[in-house]
Amino acid sequence: MKFVTSLGAGTALWLFAALNVASAQDLNVLCGVDEDWCLTMETAFEAKTGLEVAMERKSTGEILDRIRGERADPVIDVWWGGTGDTHLQGAAEGLMEPYQPAHSEDALPWAQNFFQMSGGKASGVYAGALGFAYNADILEDMDVPTPSCWKDLTDPQYRGLVQMANPKSSGTAFTVLATLIQLLGEDEAFAYLSALARNIPSFTTSGAAPVKAAARGETGIGISFIHDAVTQKLAGAPLVIVAPCEGTGYEIGAVSIVSGARNLDNARRFVDFAMSPDGQATGAASGQNQIPSNARAALPPAAPDISLIRMVDYDFATFGSPEQRRRLLDRFDKEVLQGASAVETQ
Repeated sequence: MKFVTSLGAGTALWLFAALNVASAQDLNVLCGVDEDWCLTMETAFEAKTGLEVAMERKSTGEILDRIRGERADPVIDVWWGGTGDTHLQGAAEGLMEPYQPAHSEDALPWAQNFFQMSGGKASGVYAGALGFAYNADILEDMDVPTPSCWKDLTDPQYRGLVQMANPKSSGTAFTVLATLIQLLGEDEAFAYLSALARNIPSFTTSGAAPVKAAARGETGIGISFIHDAVTQKLAGAPLVIVAPCEGTGYEIGAVSIVSGARNLDNARRFVDFAMSPDGQATGAASGQNQIPSNARAALPPAAPDISLIRMVDYDFATFGSPEQRRRLLDRFDKEVLQGASAVETQ
C-alpha cells in the first residue's frame, strides 16, 4: 500500500523509502482530507486511469510548508484537499500552476468565486461549516453544563476538557482563528483564544483530531468542522454537534497543481477527476460528509444543511494572504501558545 499518514508511529523508515521512490510514480499527491478519503480517492483514480499514484496525508499547514521547501525542485505534483485560504496563500506566493479543470461549468457559485479569487490556480472541491462537538457521556458524568456558543468554551468548568488544533499546522484551526476575528474583532478574538487555551491541555497537529478524541472519550469537547463530527457520530460515538450560537465560519476545500510539477499532464487529469461527479463521490464512499462543489454530484445523505447555520461572510481574500497568515500565526504563538505555557509554569 502506497498511502501513508504523517501520524503513523513506527513508519519513519518506510516513509523515507516511499518518498525516495515518489519521483518514479506517475503522480505525487499531498492529501489534506481524512485518511480514508485519501485512500479511496487514490484507488478510484488509479482504477479509472491506470496511473500509479504516490499519495501522502498531511495537515494543511504542513503541506504548504512542504511545497514551499521544494519550490526550487518540486517533488509533489498536486495538493488535494485542505482549507482553501491556505491554497490561496500558496497561489499568492507563486507556488501553484494555473489550470481550468474539466467540469468547471458544473461548479456551484461559491466554487466558481473561489476559482476566480485564486487567479485560476485553485479549484474548490467541497465546503463545510466549522463548529464543535461534545461527548454527552463525559459531560454528564462530570456534571458540567453543555455548551452551545463559542463563549461557553472558556468557562473554567471545562478546564482540561477542550481540544483544538494548532493553526500553525492545521487549516481547520486557522479557520477557527480567522472566524473568531471576523466575529469578535482581532484583539477580542486573541483575548478569547488566550482564555480558551487555559481549558486546552495541548494543541493537536491535525484539525480532525480533536473531534476524533471526543468521539473516543479522550476529551470532552472537540473543535473541528461539523462534517468531521458527523462522521464520528454516524460511527456510533455519543457526540452532540453544535453550530455555535454567535455564528461560525466555513471552509472551501481545494485542489491545486504545484508550479513546476514534473507530471503536469497527469496532475491535470487528477484535478479533472477531483472536480467530476465520480471523483467527488469518493467522499461519501469513504464516509465523509462535506458538501461537493459539483452541482451534478450527489450530496452525502448525512451532510449538514449549512443553510440552517448562522455563517459569517468569510473573507477568503484577507485570510488567504501570506502576509496576514504569518502575522496572525506569530501573534497566536506569542499571545496564546506562549501565554498558556507561562500560566502553566506559574
